[in-house]
Amino acid sequence: MSDRRVVIAGGSGLIGGALTWSLQSDGIEVTHLVRRPARTANEVEWLADGRPLDPGALAGADAVVCLNGASIGRLPWTRAYREELRESRLNPTRTIAAALRELGTGAPAFLCASAVGYYGDRPGEDLDESSSPGRTFLAGLCEEWEREAAAAGSGSRIVHLRTAPLLHRRGVLKPLLALTRLGLSGPLGRGTQIWPWISLDDEVRAIRHLIDSDVEGPVNLAGPTLASATEIGRELARMMRRPYLLPAPTPALRLGLGRDAADSLLLADAHVRPAVLERSGFEFEHRTAEQAIAAALAE
Repeated sequence: MSDRRVVIAGGSGLIGGALTWSLQSDGIEVTHLVRRPARTANEVEWLADGRPLDPGALAGADAVVCLNGASIGRLPWTRAYREELRESRLNPTRTIAAALRELGTGAPAFLCASAVGYYGDRPGEDLDESSSPGRTFLAGLCEEWEREAAAAGSGSRIVHLRTAPLLHRRGVLKPLLALTRLGLSGPLGRGTQIWPWISLDDEVRAIRHLIDSDVEGPVNLAGPTLASATEIGRELARMMRRPYLLPAPTPALRLGLGRDAADSLLLADAHVRPAVLERSGFEFEHRTAEQAIAAALAE
């Protein structure tokens, strides 16, 4: 058994569950921050009644990974749900940052979720970690999110995990799979918009790589090969042997999903490059969207 330990907030989600399994498979102890009474020695209750997180729960860990956040896939984004999207990200991040500040010098590394939504809708621009934020709702939310993480202070190495949508059955493929099975898939909006993407395997491998590295600051967790919305949708339909014919015009998407959600989730065009990951020596297992889709469908 390794003497290493990683603390995970949001361990019950798709990424958190896969990361937990990966770490534990290598003998690394995982402590979960949970929003219910702890049931095992490896669980710590938090976010109850506004109480601060005991810094002792984090002390001595190699890293704290915060993956909390209400699903952006739940629609529509009403005013109340937009506030839930904010608070479900900002409050956990703020709480962990405060505990890490108390630990001071020698605090664990803080790897906090963010998203490629940071860049907004930027057709034709080549976007890396040095690029400015966009102007969509999600871009503004990611800016706030990263500011809260940065408040952990100089005692902790801080990494902002700007994750792309996961090409996985429980990720961005979930609604596309349903439509494709019914033969109802086709171009979304103009269809040429670039969709950043990543496989679940590479997401977990990248987080583990960043836990073990000395990288800090924003890191784009996105596949190295660009793919448009139509290329992803058509490849999924091809592998499922279904047609890809029915377009969903931009006005219809905005009407059905709401402008904020449609523009942030489906219509945004962002040529996001994983520049920091690749410079740090990370090698992708799935270098193309086709490979990631094939791996997801094979599960």
